Amino acid sequence: MRCIALVLLALFCLVAARPAHAQANPAARCAKLGTDSTLLPVPESLAAQVNAVFGTAMPPGMVAASTVYRCAQGHVLVCTTGANLPCGPANTSRVPGEGAVAWCKQNPDSDYIPAYATGHDTIFIWRCRKGAAEVEKQVFKVDAQGFVKRFWKVLPG
Repeated sequence: MRCIALVLLALFCLVAARPAHAQANPAARCAKLGTDSTLLPVPESLAAQVNAVFGTAMPPGMVAASTVYRCAQGHVLVCTTGANLPCGPANTSRVPGEGAVAWCKQNPDSDYIPAYATGHDTIFIWRCRKGAAEVEKQVFKVDAQGFVKRFWKVLPG
């Protein structure tokens, strides 16, 4: 019984260590995978490169906590999350969500709908017309993987 527990513990350690190893070298991972939309945390060792690409001066721990990467055509792309900088897939739907619908019921002729109501991931500016939410204009472009282009930078190799 003790031997089985040790074997299971060893297998768990191997499985748990694999993602950390894959994340330790994003360039190698992306070179191997080509394109992969899985968002993974940037290792602290890349903090200087991330700061250079975004023009920031965050400490390594903050970079690792707020920055993710994904792979696009063998390149490492990075995004640092901010108040209105979502790194996840963009919402390209022109159908208003529940928050926008509710906002327009309370503000039927509002010339804007705040991001907390539309969702921070939308690529549109929304407004209300006679109680109905509608797209006013598109403000962000989406890349081939469905992310807002403006928020993602290629990390130099």
